Formats: sequence, C-alpha cells, structure tokens
Amino acid sequence: MVHDSPERPTPAPKVDSKADPKPRRGSKSDLPQDDLALDTSDVDPETSAAEEEDEARLPEASEDAAEAVAEGTLSIGHAAIENAVRLAPTSPGVYRMLNAANDVLYVGKAKNVKKRLSSYARANAPLPARILRMIAATTQVEIVSTMTETEALLLEANLIKQLRPRFNVQLRDDKSFPYILITGDHWAPQILKHRGAQSRPGRYFGPFANAGAVNRTITALQRAFLIRSCTDGFFESRSRPCLLYQIKRCAGPCTREIDFPGYSELVREATEFLSGRSHAVKELLAAEMEKASGELEFETAALYRDRLAALSAIQSQQGINPRTVEEADVFAIHQEGGYSCVEVFFFRTGQNWGNRAYFPKAEKSFTPEEVLSSFLAQFYDDKPPPKLILLSHEIEESALLADALSVKAGSKVEVSVPKRGEKKELIGHALTNAREALGRKLADTATQSRLLEGMVSTLGLPHTPKRIEVYDNSHIQGTNAVGAMIVAGPDGFMKNQYRKFNIKSEGLTPGDDYGMMREVLERRFKRLLKPPEGEPAARTKADDDSFPQWPDLVIIDGGRGQLNAVREIFQNLGLTEVSLMAVAKGPERDAGRETLFMPDREAIKLEPRDPVLYFIQRLRDEAHRFVIGSHRKLRKKDIREAGLQEIPGIGPSRKRALLHHFGTLKEIERASIADLGKVPGVSAESARKIFEFFHAQPG
Repeated sequence: MVHDSPERPTPAPKVDSKADPKPRRGSKSDLPQDDLALDTSDVDPETSAAEEEDEARLPEASEDAAEAVAEGTLSIGHAAIENAVRLAPTSPGVYRMLNAANDVLYVGKAKNVKKRLSSYARANAPLPARILRMIAATTQVEIVSTMTETEALLLEANLIKQLRPRFNVQLRDDKSFPYILITGDHWAPQILKHRGAQSRPGRYFGPFANAGAVNRTITALQRAFLIRSCTDGFFESRSRPCLLYQIKRCAGPCTREIDFPGYSELVREATEFLSGRSHAVKELLAAEMEKASGELEFETAALYRDRLAALSAIQSQQGINPRTVEEADVFAIHQEGGYSCVEVFFFRTGQNWGNRAYFPKAEKSFTPEEVLSSFLAQFYDDKPPPKLILLSHEIEESALLADALSVKAGSKVEVSVPKRGEKKELIGHALTNAREALGRKLADTATQSRLLEGMVSTLGLPHTPKRIEVYDNSHIQGTNAVGAMIVAGPDGFMKNQYRKFNIKSEGLTPGDDYGMMREVLERRFKRLLKPPEGEPAARTKADDDSFPQWPDLVIIDGGRGQLNAVREIFQNLGLTEVSLMAVAKGPERDAGRETLFMPDREAIKLEPRDPVLYFIQRLRDEAHRFVIGSHRKLRKKDIREAGLQEIPGIGPSRKRALLHHFGTLKEIERASIADLGKVPGVSAESARKIFEFFHAQPG
C-alpha cells in the first residue's frame, strides 16, 4: 500500500557545497553514515544477514482446561454477573470481567450486552470449562456502550491489546512493520527504511514483512535507480561523491554529478516501480539499453543492463507474485499440540512483500475460527487494512469485520475465503508456511539440553554431547562434488562452525560417495590430530565453558554401509573417543521412519513422534540444506562460464530475449517458471526446461 504524506515546500537546489576535508577514498568518512555497516559473507551460502529483532515466540503453556471449579466460587461469579445484567443496556457495547484484584479477565463485545451477559449468568447452562473458570474468577463487570456493533468490535480489539486479558486470544510479538520511504522534503529525495508514525513528507510503500526484506529491496533499488540513501546533513557536507557513487549505487546529486531533471526522472521511475507499474519501467529500460547498444554506446548499455538486473533481483526475492491479486493480506491458521500459528502474507501492487508468522496466545479449547477472528481485529487495530483480506477459515463475524475495517480504511474492504483459482492457491501456500513455522517453533521450545540428554539415554552415549557434527556430500553424476559439515551444540546450530569441502581427489570414480566422505573426514580430522605449526593442538575434551573443537558425536547420512566405511576411516586415524551414527531414510524416503545405525549394535527404530528422532531429522536436514546450497553455488559458477548455449532449445533469439528481460544470466537463474514464461518468445515448455536446467537436483 502506498501512502502519501503532506509535503512541505521543497528547498531549491543548492549551488555551492561546503568545503569538505579530503578523506582517503574508501574510508569510513567516504560513506553515508547509514551505510557504514557493510555486509559480511556468511559461511552458510543460504543464510543472509537480518536485522536483529525479537523472534516471534510461542506463548506460555495455557492452563489445564479441565481444572476443577469450586461450586461456591462459581456461584459468586454468577451473582456478580447477575448484578451487571440488571444494569446492562440492550444496545451494542463492550464488557470487561474483573477479578477480586481488579485485573481484567476477559473483554467481550455484543450487539445486545444485556442478552450476552445473561448467557453467562444462567447457573445450569452447558458452558466450556474455560468459560466456567472465567465466571468463577469474576467479581465485577464493567460495561461501555457504543453506537454500533462495528464500534464495539474496534473497541474490543483495542482493549484486548492494551489489557491482555487472561481468557482472551492475545496477539503477541506485534511489532510495527517497516516501510520504504522516498522523502518529499528535499530537492534530491532520499530512500530509506521507516518505522512508526508516517509524519515525514514523502511517499510510503509497504508494509514489508520484516526489515531484511526492506533492506534487500532498498539495496536493489539503489542499484536500479541510483537514489541516495544518505542523511540530509551528510548530503549537504559533500564536496565530492562518496563511495556509493563509485560503486554505482547513487547518482551523486550531492556534487551535481547528475542535474535536477535527471535525478527527478530517476525518482519518478522508482516511484512508478514501487507503485506497481514495474513492467512499464522494465520495458523502458530495456528499450534504452537496446538503443544505446545500437549506437555503440556500450558503457551506457551496460548501465541499463545492471539496472534491469537489479529490478529482476527485487522480484525474484519476492517469491510468489500473483497475476490477479493487486492488493491483499492473506491469513492462514494451523493448530497443533495446543498451539496456533497464523501466517500472514502481504501483497501490494501485485508483488509479494513478504510474510510473517504469529503465535497468538489462546487456550486449547479455542477453535481455529475463533482464534483467527480475534486475531484479525487486533491485527488491524493499528494498521491500515488493504482492499482484500483472504482467510483460510470461515469466521463467524466476517461481514462485521469487513464493515469495521471499511470504516477504519475509509474505503470498501472485502473479507473472503476463496474456494478456487489463484486466491485459493495463495491460501494453500500460506497454510503450508503456517504448518512448517509451527513445526519449527514446537521443536525449538523443547530445550536443547533436554534433547541432548534424550540422545544419551536413547543412543547409549557415554555422556551428553557438547558438540555434534553432521556430514553430507552433494554432486550431479560426480560433477561439482562438495562435502559439508554442520555443527550443533547446547545452544543450537553453530553456524560460525560450519565448513564446506570442495572434493579434490582426482582418482575418485564419479558418484563414489564413500570416497568423497573419506576425503572430507580425513581433511577434517587430520587437522585436529596434527594442527599447522604455530597453532595449539586441539583438546579432545573442553575442560572449561568454551565450545569444544572435537566432536562428541558424528552423524552421517546413510545406512550400515556408510557407517562401516566411516568406522574404518576413524580406526585408521586412531579416533576412539568419538561416537558415530548413521541415519538411513525410511521407505520411500518417508520422514519419521528413519533407521539409526551405530557400531556393534542392532539397528534402532524410534517412534515417529519421538522428540529425539525429530531432533536427529533436523540435524540431518540442516546438513542436507547446507551442502545443497554449497553445491549449487559451485554449479552455477560453471554454468555462468558456459552461458545459455548449454540449454537445449535455446537459440540466439531466445537468449537475447531472456537477457533483455532479466539483464544478466544470474537473474535468469533466480527466475521462477512463471517469470520465465513472461518473456516474449519463451513458451511454457521452454520455461520449464530453462528452470529445470538451473535447478537440477544434485545427488
């Protein structure tokens, strides 16, 4: 959603700049202060640096719904509610139930408050245990009348968020969403990330699901449109362009490297792109690139090519970009183990601007529909709603919610549960993400130490492991072979300890997994056994709180054959104090039916819901993810050197069309089948072949 903020008079362009000391080129003083935190490469090729934010947490375990209710206490609660019924209005309103300590237990709304409270006051009414416990704790009821039921809904949501009543569904981790702001109070507008009140003049684009999505988008927009990100103070103090101009991420308006009309045109193009007219902007840039190339101005053509590539990078990072949904929020809820996860996707200007998982606090007796209904009202308490809200479950008061949000937005808001088509597919995608997010969060809630202790009793380990190493390798018919090691300990995955190994042995038969594993393990442990000169020898046991260099347990992906091969390698290296285990996939690679192998022991089969098995699966899957990412990085490097000619059925015309559309080969690699199919001259079948060529699954 795009928001305009009132603009103040724009200062005229400044002709003279202040004198600036001549700092060394590339020094910190040569960069805008907002950009001093430079990106650093992570050992994990799939991991990107994200802004530090509080992670969404599962709520504390709710109280037992079967908790006994004292009959005498229940009668006191009924009496308190009966007193309130006598004074309650028959009009819409909001009621609050309070206990003896004046704490708010529950906030509710009703079209007829008197009628709703009467339902709680009936002594013999068949009510859920949760409601009975709430009545038993109630000593007084407070009522606020409203003009309409819509006002009651909005007030209820506001009070729940403020008071956090014990018996309501509570929206947790409700941080503000980041927006992209293109400022309107300076002759050379600035692009930046913005949170909070939208009081500064300019154009606001959002919301984005998280700060990482905004940061990546702004970086790509800088490359595409060369808009400055520095503060006004830094801008005014320049006498020569900063480093961002040198690396082609700014047009240099501070020192008039670009004139006012030229910079205004760049800002207009960026605004058009963020407003949903991305196709027109890309067509214009492609035409300019073709024109410059035809006039033999190859440096200018290269600039347009790089800008096209940056725009393609933005859209590839956004994942699903629906064809029929211009502006919508998608909500899907999944319940498991007494917890709920609501996954929210944001679509603006036909583009996916990210998703976020929420874990609202709700007792187990709440249905998905009840949780989702309460969640939605609280979610939009402080956010502008979009034109369309898509839900995974039918909620009882969808029409009332739509009316309330329409009043809040000042325009019509539709709330619906799609039954078919692309909107139904969006709901399915959101449901999958909700299920996976809750599964990951449930796994994280079980403390790592408890899982490690469980491994000791289940696997018969001599002591609780402080360091677990998991190994895997990846290749396609022996090419681009790479091995990888991931590490876990009492604090979870230790990503700074991850390592990848490019397989170098020349005598290996293509596809020789045993030979690849032998090379990886020998390179890993020979360094520990005999470190390079000047480095201290690694200790087998850490006698302090530092993270040990030696593993207590090594896990490999495979069966009895892989186990025996690795056991032989360990014997040759003299490794006797390291426990060893192999994890074999179940029939048809079915998760939950894995078989565990350990030396001199019978095969171990754990129950599918065993927490230890789930933990081992996560270790194995993390190693697989890491090694696949490392392999693809190597393979794509080879593909870039070979070019598009290696793809069957892609001739010069289609190659030219692809490069015009995406800018570079790297962006073609990132494109989805749907994005490839949008290129003129590329059929659905050709798009599938191109996608499969770049995403062939390694072994």
